[in-house]
Amino acid sequence: MLFAGLLVAITLLFNFTTDRQPEKGALEKLSGTYADPAPYAYGKAWGKRVFTFDKGKWTLVFTLGLDPELNNQVFTFRTFGTYNVQEKSSVVKDAFNAVFYEEKKFVTLKTNDAGLIQAFGFSACDLTKDVEKDISINGCSAWKSVAACPGDYGLLALDKAGKLYFGNRPADNDMCSPEKRPTSLTPAVIKQK
Repeated sequence: MLFAGLLVAITLLFNFTTDRQPEKGALEKLSGTYADPAPYAYGKAWGKRVFTFDKGKWTLVFTLGLDPELNNQVFTFRTFGTYNVQEKSSVVKDAFNAVFYEEKKFVTLKTNDAGLIQAFGFSACDLTKDVEKDISINGCSAWKSVAACPGDYGLLALDKAGKLYFGNRPADNDMCSPEKRPTSLTPAVIKQK
């Protein structure tokens, strides 16, 4: 009886797998739109990400607001380009290192509040509320120009349920070199139907 129990325990131990699915090929072939199921907290603000993948290309639309419903929005950031899935992360289990190359970067100011505009570093960006501006050449606030930061060195993981995870951005928003790669994952984005 003890032997049978031990055999079951060993079998369970070796058959245990995490929820994440460490398959590089699945990440390289992502297709469709993935979004946060609800805005999640970024310090004292809330953000929502919508990613679209198609044949090695990606797009991100990120909206930040001051409330969980995003009724009081501050800005929307949009970027697109190609991505490259690299080796398995040595820091985050079941994640892969990835580089998200950005061809263009855009920001849309969503507030008239001068204090918020100043606090977010938008004063020098010559933004007009609700008008998208291409910031690819000069950058704006915490976003560097495409020339200064052509890609983000991030993380990418996919779980068995098809939920997609990215690396947590640092406070300074700088992921422009391998040593700036995140060391943890964000909450999952869910594939939209």
